[in-house]
Amino acid sequence: MPTSVAQLHQWLLEPEGQRLEFKEAKQRYDFEKLLKYCVALANEGGGTIVLGVTDKRPRRIVGTQAFEDPGRTEAGLHKRLGHRVPVEELRLPEGRVLVVHVPSRLPGTAWNVDGSYFKRAGDDLAPLADHELRAMFAEAGPDFSAQPCPGATLADLEPDSIALFRERWARKSSDLRKRELGDLQTLRDAELLVEGDQVSYAALILFGTRAGLTRWLAQAELVFEYRSSEAAGPAADREEYRAGFFAWQDALWKKINLRNDRQSYQDDFFRMDLPTFDEVPVREAILNAVAHRDYRLGGSVFVRQFAKRLEVVSPGGLPPGITPENIIDQQNPRNRRLAEALARCGLIERSGQGLNLMMESAVRQGKPLPSFAGTAAHEVRLTLEGGVRNPAFVRFMERLGEDTLRSFSTLDYLALECLEQGKTLPAALKERLPGLVAAGAAEAIGRGKGTRYILSEALYASLGAKGTYTRQRGLDRETNKTLLLTHLTKQGEQGAPLAELRQVLPTLPESTVRDLLRELRDEGKLMLRGQRRWARWFSVMPDLHKPL
Repeated sequence: MPTSVAQLHQWLLEPEGQRLEFKEAKQRYDFEKLLKYCVALANEGGGTIVLGVTDKRPRRIVGTQAFEDPGRTEAGLHKRLGHRVPVEELRLPEGRVLVVHVPSRLPGTAWNVDGSYFKRAGDDLAPLADHELRAMFAEAGPDFSAQPCPGATLADLEPDSIALFRERWARKSSDLRKRELGDLQTLRDAELLVEGDQVSYAALILFGTRAGLTRWLAQAELVFEYRSSEAAGPAADREEYRAGFFAWQDALWKKINLRNDRQSYQDDFFRMDLPTFDEVPVREAILNAVAHRDYRLGGSVFVRQFAKRLEVVSPGGLPPGITPENIIDQQNPRNRRLAEALARCGLIERSGQGLNLMMESAVRQGKPLPSFAGTAAHEVRLTLEGGVRNPAFVRFMERLGEDTLRSFSTLDYLALECLEQGKTLPAALKERLPGLVAAGAAEAIGRGKGTRYILSEALYASLGAKGTYTRQRGLDRETNKTLLLTHLTKQGEQGAPLAELRQVLPTLPESTVRDLLRELRDEGKLMLRGQRRWARWFSVMPDLHKPL
């Protein structure tokens, strides 16, 4: 509801506390600080930030010029926080007032900005302590999938699905005796019956019949849509899978594979085909949605297939403590009993390797990395891009060989992707570069702090772009020394200071230029006169270009 003038004046009389934060902000207000206050208020249960009002009582409206476009500010807050934070503008005779409505965090979650969690401490902000964060994350309550489903019986489970699970479990555990178990014993051993053989929600999600799910857990369904274009309207193909996961997992992949175009690329005399959607990452994306969605919410999992893109949208945000930035090395299964059952039969790894496999597959096939763009507190949105971005990079990865690729970690793959795309490498990926050099996948240029890394010459040869390699690598050491010598020879008796010589080789660090100059001096080609800022370098070689 819009804020009324009466409501605003009522706020002015109240003490600034748990639900209210007043800021004068006459001329401007720092957006980063607004972000942190939104995080702090949400973590304290939600509240309101009022800009354009004095913060000391008796308060008065002074007006604010901050954030002239409230809609743009609201969009910026959503982009950085992943939550909708309405920003309301009130124009009053006393001046313009902005009201920022901050919702409360969900139970078991905490808001953060760039990985930092805040709370208010008097008139300032402070980071949440470890024990405060642990208490918030512990609010999520018991594992929903491990709870008994009141009223559900073995008749609500599909025997064929249980048999498929049993067979996979026997193969995964290398214990073929499991094949001889009955359905009841299989469910008991897998801990899918609880509290006196009551059917758990995990059993219903995995093996439920259509009638059983419709009666007890209708939201445990998956809706598939194929859309031939981005246009709104009915999907070209739609199918609802309301049954236990084991009943439809293979049928869904076959449905996706029906429109799975193959992309061809040439490698010397051989033409190779690459599927737009590789089976492994697609199955992993669907498994993640089934295993980690919030079944307490009423929505369904949606899988939307486009010509070159696959979207998997599941109800409930990322589990507490998990962000798109840390998701490859942090695990917090929302439905632990369900994840354990899937791990028993080899469908997922308890260590949470699903996204790792998706990322590695994307890099090997020259496709963009999986994206969580659009993920919010109420849903996780995972996008797999199917278009091959760089066929030559695919050839390069193939030429590294399977043995080498198997030895790479996910971070190695991500480091290669950064080098191929020319991105800046974060610290965790920089640590992988020496190993990539040893494997022949990358090359180091320079020494010490000035070391740079590029993809190896073999890649650029496969690209048919040896010139690009030369440009990326830069000139070799002898060529750089020749450039310095040529410049000083032309300067004659004037010589040149170090600052001027650095302009000759602008891409090299100062330490490298100094090393080159010392080598030339040791070779008897240069001399140095003066010290410190008066030091100048001179050539002792004749200028062959000077007219006699």
